[in-house]
Amino acid sequence: MKKFMGKNFLLTTDTAKDLYHDFAKTMPILDYHCHINPQEIAEDRQFKNITQVWLGGDHYKWRQMRSNGVDEKYITGDASDYEKFEKWAETLERLIGNPLYHWSHLELKRYFGFDKPLSKKTAKEAWEVCNKKLATPEMSVRNIIKNSNVTLICTTDDPADSLEWHKVIKEDKSFDVQVLPAWRPDKAMNIESEGFVSYLTDLSKAAGIEVNSFKSLTEALTKRMAFFDEYGCKASDHALDHVMYYPATAEEVEEIFAKRLKGEALNREESLKYRTAFMLYAGKEYHRLGWVMQLHFSCRRNNNELAFKKLGPDTGYDCINNYSPTDEMTSFLDALNKTDELPKTILYSLNPNDNAMISSIIGCFQDEKTAGKVQQGSAWWFNDHKVGMIDQMTSLANLGVLSNFVGMLTDSRSFLSYTRHEYFRRILCELIGGWVENGEYPDDMEALETIIKDISYNNAVKYFGFDL
Repeated sequence: MKKFMGKNFLLTTDTAKDLYHDFAKTMPILDYHCHINPQEIAEDRQFKNITQVWLGGDHYKWRQMRSNGVDEKYITGDASDYEKFEKWAETLERLIGNPLYHWSHLELKRYFGFDKPLSKKTAKEAWEVCNKKLATPEMSVRNIIKNSNVTLICTTDDPADSLEWHKVIKEDKSFDVQVLPAWRPDKAMNIESEGFVSYLTDLSKAAGIEVNSFKSLTEALTKRMAFFDEYGCKASDHALDHVMYYPATAEEVEEIFAKRLKGEALNREESLKYRTAFMLYAGKEYHRLGWVMQLHFSCRRNNNELAFKKLGPDTGYDCINNYSPTDEMTSFLDALNKTDELPKTILYSLNPNDNAMISSIIGCFQDEKTAGKVQQGSAWWFNDHKVGMIDQMTSLANLGVLSNFVGMLTDSRSFLSYTRHEYFRRILCELIGGWVENGEYPDDMEALETIIKDISYNNAVKYFGFDL
């Protein structure tokens, strides 16, 4: 029997062990999509206890605590930080087979040297060990990042954001990890949302352009893109209910925009036509700037109305949407491709049933200018576990070029989530190592070294065009 979370955790063959320990383990980390707060990096935050760094804002954990019958008081309520930690420990010991069990113990081991399973019995000891370590200089936010071998981070930022904290980080020569903004224009795209009109005021102020039409909206956004580009932005990111393609004339789009400014409700067709016009405009601008377009879709959000009214979005009440976007996705990509304005694009679906669909779609829009120009994104959210990662990479290998894959990201709000790259790399090496051991790929360690290092790090550096 193997030791829990031992040296060869998730690795079963000799080839897998060699691939991980010789090639993947020491590669740097490039976190090209996350939700961490750049202010905390700029100010080099020091967390007071493990609950602050571990449970604050982590709806993955909140969701499982609710599933274990934990009262909301101990999740997002006013219980003490220790009480919340203890309730999480009680929940964690029940999570056999859940990736949170692996992630949490990897973090405890790598950052705190705590090598025991976390449970109700060990919660007090773990609390004391972790908090003692968090009080040391090596556990400030910046040192966590540097000690995790991270070279670059892309945060997630609204077009109206001042990027003031990115400026502070950029000008601080004592910190050599790049922290770049990533463009997230959901508020400008979600025309039917309650706060859309008021958001236009914020955007107008940031851009110095009065936004009172679709044309002026695009002018304001283009100006803000130039500002983001000055700070090294290389990527956009869109959270889509689904990928839409309902083309409309310029006149129609202006009429829809004007109707919304008057406070009138839009019907579904009008909303989709606006969103399509928005995404076509955005895609063309990304192509002009050389940015990567990331599309996240097939998520149904805020399903529990009572919880949403009480706690707001991103609190653990989203689910997979069984939506197949083949027709609209291909039409959208083709519309950009026809005018040679399709940017480098990464497609992420929350629905694992979409793996083969995405793997086949990306092959329709590749070209000779960029290897792997259109990518299938890593297993995302409800899929970033062992089975989900294996299924996503196997589908990509079956129908595309796995060796060109840009690899893993954290998609996290926690500074301890960099161990997810280790988790991914172990699974990657186990998968490829198994193929080699089964005679499905040659035992050519030189070729395998290139593949493993590329997927772990090098492909992302080259694909996004980062200066590293």
